[in-house]
Amino acid sequence: MSGSVMKALIYEGPELMNMRELPIPSPRPGEVLIRVERVGICGSELSGYLGHNSLRKPPLIMGHEFAGMVAKTGSDVAKLKSGDRVTVNPLITCGECRYCTTGSAQLCAERSLVGAHRPGAFAEYVAVPEKNVYLLEDHVSFDEGALAEPFAVAVHLCRLLQLDPTDRLLILGAGPIGLFTLQAAQVYGLKNIVVVDLNEERLEIVEELGGVSKTSLRDYEVGSFDAAVDAVGVEITRLQCLEYVRPGGSVVFSGLHQNETNLPVNDAIRNEIKMFGAFSNSPLDFETALQWISEGRVNLLPWTIHAPLEEGSVCFEKLISGPGKVAKIMLTLQKQVEGSMNLLTQKA
Repeated sequence: MSGSVMKALIYEGPELMNMRELPIPSPRPGEVLIRVERVGICGSELSGYLGHNSLRKPPLIMGHEFAGMVAKTGSDVAKLKSGDRVTVNPLITCGECRYCTTGSAQLCAERSLVGAHRPGAFAEYVAVPEKNVYLLEDHVSFDEGALAEPFAVAVHLCRLLQLDPTDRLLILGAGPIGLFTLQAAQVYGLKNIVVVDLNEERLEIVEELGGVSKTSLRDYEVGSFDAAVDAVGVEITRLQCLEYVRPGGSVVFSGLHQNETNLPVNDAIRNEIKMFGAFSNSPLDFETALQWISEGRVNLLPWTIHAPLEEGSVCFEKLISGPGKVAKIMLTLQKQVEGSMNLLTQKA
């Protein structure tokens, strides 16, 4: 660490982000200070940037999908040391309530999210509890480490569905969560997976990953699927999930874009449709995601590009206006990362 200040990208109001200099945070007891190497932009942060997300109130350093290197440790830190390569589960929980002790820590009433309830990783440094930090194996890159959190969300969705290899799965939305859900379901052994999206370039990624891509459901009859995932979060996609699963099928609602939706509950009752809400991920999901990434079972790197943190606002606008054939944008403090800003410029 040089000096006592750091660069940070601050969300200061709807569609307003600026680079500022702030004091480097000091890790409290049980915390570590991480030098951020990679931080991804999440869809929930896009809605926050637009002023549509109640969790993200300006001024705020967003950023919860990240990996980096331990720069400093607070007192009572026993398992980590300076120089360790790490990633972080950004959902901080009490660790003591019934949810935390029975495998559902994501439901903890005391939960808080890095980048929403406390400063996040769109900065040079971020302080987090040691218990939320995971070492990266030597062959796992910082990019892959930063993808652990969104992949853990997909693992959580598939675990709730209790997927069987013979299941026919429908995924609405080919954003990062939809694409990761496709790959997680493939790890479960599923072969019949349909992903629906209006972005044809994102659908090219679906095809390259081995899924079936569609811009609509007109080729399918009602009740064609055993399970469905709504990775969008608007009324039409929620309704389509319920309509296109068979009697006795399962639906997971993940997207949060629309707060209120009218659902045909009587139809769900008569057809015994199992409906789940899915929020974030549990520690087991995160550890599973990191293990599968380490084992090479999932990969979105061919469709991941990089940009300097200073270009963060431009990247947000690109993802909102049309990401093209890009699954994830990683922000970095390095000025040049594999020439990837050229790709960002070309697709703008």
